[in-house]
Amino acid sequence: MRIAIIHYWFVQRRGGERVVEALAEMFPQADIYALVVGPGWREGAFRSHKVTSSFLQKIPFSCRFYRKLLPLFPYALEQFELDDYDLVLSSESGPAKGVVTSAATCHICYCHSPMRYLWDLYHHYRSGKGLGVFSRPLFSLTAHYVRMWDLASASRVDYFVANSANVAARIRKHYRREATVIPPPVDLSPCVPSKEIGDHYLVVSPLVDYKRVDLAIAACNRMKRPLRIVGDGEEYRHLRQLAGPAVQFLGYLADKDVRQQYAECRALLFPGEEDFGIVPVEAQSCGRPVIAYGRGGVLETVICDRTDGQFKPESSTGIFFPEQSVEAMVDAMQLFEEAEQRFIPSFIHQHVECFDICRFKSAMWRFVDEKLAEFSGRKSAGSV
Repeated sequence: MRIAIIHYWFVQRRGGERVVEALAEMFPQADIYALVVGPGWREGAFRSHKVTSSFLQKIPFSCRFYRKLLPLFPYALEQFELDDYDLVLSSESGPAKGVVTSAATCHICYCHSPMRYLWDLYHHYRSGKGLGVFSRPLFSLTAHYVRMWDLASASRVDYFVANSANVAARIRKHYRREATVIPPPVDLSPCVPSKEIGDHYLVVSPLVDYKRVDLAIAACNRMKRPLRIVGDGEEYRHLRQLAGPAVQFLGYLADKDVRQQYAECRALLFPGEEDFGIVPVEAQSCGRPVIAYGRGGVLETVICDRTDGQFKPESSTGIFFPEQSVEAMVDAMQLFEEAEQRFIPSFIHQHVECFDICRFKSAMWRFVDEKLAEFSGRKSAGSV
């Protein structure tokens, strides 16, 4: 079979890129397409694959300012020539599913989320710090038309896969399509609980506005607790100004160093709302509890047992707080500290074994085989 894998862009290695890496391992013959491809990607994880980028790659600094090119995304995706492929796998979040395929091509979309800045977080982006007086109305106008294209392009997909029930609900809401839930792959093999636990909390996140790292900083400032932050981004300077003396910024770290930070932290702080959230799964795989905002995909990966109205740490892997406020986060941290010694690292570690990369590949194999057979049957019926 001729197979193409479509991704929105390869700039940083996050959850979406890890899904593509797993798909590329499953289908070593696949060609890979993306709007822009950053330095190192062609020689790194995809060195044995043919990697094609769009004409946006030729625009100066496109790998840095790719989000500013939103009006050109639809046209750029539609220029990829995919007529000769039997199977197209698109990795969708911002965007990728809008490619044009032939009637003989089966198109399966693995959706991390419908484009957040067009749908669920549109008003947040529109009023955010990243848009100025002149760019805000331009973004609003552009988003209106790209949203219509995004909705229309959903009909080009034959089958949807969602990374969580949370995202499946969004697909149903915005696209009026059903999706099968297959959680994304998480490499859990090197993650083991540590016997040496520090006195600090941990945040692992890109430093961008909607991740709400500011809440974690403010809560630790108020409680005078040490906090380590792994990650970098456009909010770094602002967050640095908010940080007290006990807050330490570690920048980007290699995977093995991040795992060590997980294993040795007191607990992971997760104040943002995510579609799925690989970071809480990774922290739990190292046996560490998660203190998280109780919305989004984290509800599917973290256990907060409050049977009969009483919090039970022995059968929990974390604690949820009900709103994105410093007060709510402080209350959750205080509850954690009262019950800290009663959490069971081995229970926390075992809870997330279902998200292992091998289980992802197995589930995707079954889904692809089933849908290819179904699609082939449709084609045969249509030709009679």
